[in-house]
Amino acid sequence: MFVKDVRVENQVGLHARPATFFIQKANEFKSSIWVEKEERRVNAKSLLGVLSLGIMGNTDIRIIADGTDEETAVDELVALVKSGFAD
Repeated sequence: MFVKDVRVENQVGLHARPATFFIQKANEFKSSIWVEKEERRVNAKSLLGVLSLGIMGNTDIRIIADGTDEETAVDELVALVKSGFAD
């Protein structure tokens, strides 16, 4: 299991469009991946799950992966969040 914390810097947070980018990236990996905000954990490959967290700008989240490509998965998702979901 590999875990990293990251702050969602973009002002709008993880609303529909950035969440879609996030989920598409998560689905590139074989590992099971979760996103945690406070004490809630959801499947990072589920749009409804990620949206249900209501992640706003300047919010800390935890990305957790477990599987063969867990470190790469977490590192690339953290990089995506840090980029502000740039196109």
